[in-house]
Amino acid sequence: MTKQTYERPFIQKLNTGTMNKFGTRTEYTPVTQIDGVPVKKIIEEYGSPCFVISEKTIRKTYKDALRAFKTRYPKVQFAWSYKTNYLNSVCNIFHQEGSWAEVVSIFEYEKALNNGVPGNKIIFNGPEKSRADLQKAVENESLIHIDHFDELYELTDLMKNIDKKARVAIRVNMDTGVYPIWDRFGFNYENGQAWNAINKIMSQEKLDLVGLHCHIGTYMLSANAYSIAAWKLCDLASHIRNKWSKTLQYIDLGGGFCSANTLKGSYLQGADIIPTMDDYAEAITSTVLNFGFKANELPTIILETGRALIDDAGWLLGSVVATKRLSDGRRATILDFGVNLLFTSFWYNHKISPAQEFSFHSEEMVLYGPLCMNIDVIRENISLPLLNKNDHVVVHRVGAYNMTQWMQFIHMRPKIVLIDMEGKTHVVREHETFETMNRYEKNPAHLKEFSI
Repeated sequence: MTKQTYERPFIQKLNTGTMNKFGTRTEYTPVTQIDGVPVKKIIEEYGSPCFVISEKTIRKTYKDALRAFKTRYPKVQFAWSYKTNYLNSVCNIFHQEGSWAEVVSIFEYEKALNNGVPGNKIIFNGPEKSRADLQKAVENESLIHIDHFDELYELTDLMKNIDKKARVAIRVNMDTGVYPIWDRFGFNYENGQAWNAINKIMSQEKLDLVGLHCHIGTYMLSANAYSIAAWKLCDLASHIRNKWSKTLQYIDLGGGFCSANTLKGSYLQGADIIPTMDDYAEAITSTVLNFGFKANELPTIILETGRALIDDAGWLLGSVVATKRLSDGRRATILDFGVNLLFTSFWYNHKISPAQEFSFHSEEMVLYGPLCMNIDVIRENISLPLLNKNDHVVVHRVGAYNMTQWMQFIHMRPKIVLIDMEGKTHVVREHETFETMNRYEKNPAHLKEFSI
């Protein structure tokens, strides 16, 4: 018989919670497999921690979103948001489904070109584009979304020496009833700044204004805010048609749609309060259809949806390093991943599930990562079955931003595994090694020798 690990007795006041028709008992379901592949097998083969991405989930989520819009509006185009997850394998799944690329840096722009995206199907957003960046975008006939007047003047000056037109749009910020207003990007609608920028562009022979763009915020819980944004973009498009006899090709509503993750401080679970994709689609398409455009002048609706299309397709697998009691008596569980890999734990209460069978005993606990930093907290308070050293856990909905905002800090970044449509696993990004981390360092000769 295996000797049981001793744990000092601890008396804790129990809070049974609110009664429901099932009593006070809460059921926990272990997550032992992802797309039919056992979690234990993934960890044994690829190590702990590691990220897992489901190709099946990505394709289904994308198709559902496309259907929500295309059944309501005839001209819809998605553009995959590279900053949300710029793994080549992830990007190419979206491109195979018909999505363009939306980038916010020359790094992402180069990735899109390298992935085989045609230049004229890349949207170049962001406040920082160098002269060389703008020239490359013009040469590739990409859509340049101008963020500020300095960029507009730089592009105007650049075009003096280029024998072609630049395809441009402007980013517009506005009051949609959601505060604070995201006004640090683009030109303001209410104070006339956006209209001023439009007139400057229209007066330039080599700037071809083809669209309007906005991105009103992130994790937007109000579908109606998109209705207001769509109306204001349509209003600008109508004024452009009336004054300049110019019909725009598209209006771009950006991203910001919610995933089902739960925001910190939220009383209800995310899945219970977020708008559905149909809600967003109805708000946007109804506004554009009812605005008054002629049938042959309806603009294409472009969507740069990121989080809502990828979050559900990502998991983070990890293991328990240790358990302990804090000075105030709370149970603490230390995991082998922290905020270095799970950056979104700063604003989400991620769902975390045991990856093996367990007893019915559960307890409120704190989940810490392995970093030697006091801020390395995955969950400040969560009720879970008692986890032991070497047990495994699964973190849900981590597909957005964690694989682009992760940090090499104290621990190196792990492997990322893709499960394809047939249930086969592929390493789509290798783990970092000591050699990886030392590759770019230069040590001056006078610092190479010492005696301690």
